[in-house]
Amino acid sequence: MQTNEKLEAIEDWLITLALGSPTMSAMFDGLCQRLCDIGVPLDRALLGWTTLHPLIHSETVFWRHQQPVEHDRFHHAMEETEAWQKSPMRWLWSSGESMLRRQLERANAESEFPLLDQLKADGFTDYMVASTAFELPAVAENLGHTGLLASWASKSPGGFSDEHLSAITYLQKRLALAVRANVQAQITRTVAETYLGRWAGSRVLNGQIRHGDGQSIDAVIFYSDMRQSTAHAEALGPDLYLRLLNRYFDATAGAVEAEGGEILDFIGDAVLGIFPIEASDVAPAATRALAAARRSAARLKETSIGDLMDGNGPLQAGIALSVGRVMFGNIGIANRLTFSVIGQTVHAAARMEALTKELGQVVLLTEDIADHAGAEAVPVGDFHLAGFREPRPIFALKLA
Repeated sequence: MQTNEKLEAIEDWLITLALGSPTMSAMFDGLCQRLCDIGVPLDRALLGWTTLHPLIHSETVFWRHQQPVEHDRFHHAMEETEAWQKSPMRWLWSSGESMLRRQLERANAESEFPLLDQLKADGFTDYMVASTAFELPAVAENLGHTGLLASWASKSPGGFSDEHLSAITYLQKRLALAVRANVQAQITRTVAETYLGRWAGSRVLNGQIRHGDGQSIDAVIFYSDMRQSTAHAEALGPDLYLRLLNRYFDATAGAVEAEGGEILDFIGDAVLGIFPIEASDVAPAATRALAAARRSAARLKETSIGDLMDGNGPLQAGIALSVGRVMFGNIGIANRLTFSVIGQTVHAAARMEALTKELGQVVLLTEDIADHAGAEAVPVGDFHLAGFREPRPIFALKLA
C-alpha cells in the first residue's frame, strides 16, 4: 500500500501546517486526499472538535470522496441532539475509549448506532472512529473534553486492512498537533474579539499591547445609558437585574453591531460604540450610527420588562451620537490595560446622553451628525456641556 517515505512526507506536510494558520477544512481535505493517494480506500471522513466560544460549542469538517468539504458549527443549545446522542462518536467521547470499529459488511444484526445502519445501506463496508486527546485547559475546564474525534469509512470490499488502519491512526495523531495549534489560535482570537471587539482585538493580536500604543482617528461615537438602573437593580436583585441588563445590551449594543459598528466598552449599564470614519468621509459612518440609534430605540420600545418586575413598560434609555477626533488605543497601567477611545468627542456624547432625560428625548445628536439626518433632526437648543467652554447646538432624532 504505502511506504514509510510516503507517510513521512504526509507527516512533514502536517507539521508544516501546524506552523502556519490553515483552515480546518483545507487541512482535513488535504489529509484525506493524501490518504487516498497512498492507497487508503477512504470514501467518507468526519473531523470534530470542541472550542471555547460564547455561541459555538463544537465544530466539524465533513469530507466525502470527490465532493466539496462541509464545515459546520454547533451552538451550545444544539449539543445534545438525538442524532448526536445516538452517534458512535458521542459513545466514544463519553466512554473514554480511544477507538471503535465496525466492519459493516460482516454485520448481519441491526447496529446499536443508527448511523452505521444507514452507512451499511449506502454501501459502506468499514467504519472506524478514533479520539486523540490534547490539552487545552480553558476548554477542559468549561466543557470537560479536549482533543479531536475523527471517523473514517470505506466502501471498498473488505474495508480497511491493518496497514490502512495503522496509517490512519499514525497520521491522526500528527493531525492532532495541527488541529491543536489551529484551535488554540482560534480561541485566542475569540477571547480578544469577545472582550475587546473585532477591531480592537485585531490590533492587540497584531502587537499593539504596550501602554500608550494607539492612534488618533476620526469616528462617530455612540453612547447609551439605561434609565432608572439603580432603582431596577435594587428592586430586582442581582440575578434578575443581570437578565434585564442583557436585554438592554441586546437592544443597544446589538443594534450597533448590526449596523457595522463596534462595541468598545460596557461601562456599568452604559454602552460605548464606535463607527470609524474612512477616507475623511463622515457620511457612511454617520448614516450607520443613525441607523443604529433608530434600531436601538425600536428594540427598546419592543422590550418588555413585565416578566421581571411589576408593570409592563418597555426598557428606557438615552442615546447620544457625536463625531470628531478620538484617541484609539491602550489606556490604563503597564500590566493592566484596556483598548478604548478617549477624547472630547467621547465626553460630548456622554454629556449629551445625560441631557436626554431632562429634555424628554431618546436620541440626541451633535450638529455634524444632525446634518446627515436631514428633516429627522429637530433642534432642541444650545447647551453648555460640562467640560466645554462654549454652548453647543443639540438636536433630537425623530423616531417612528
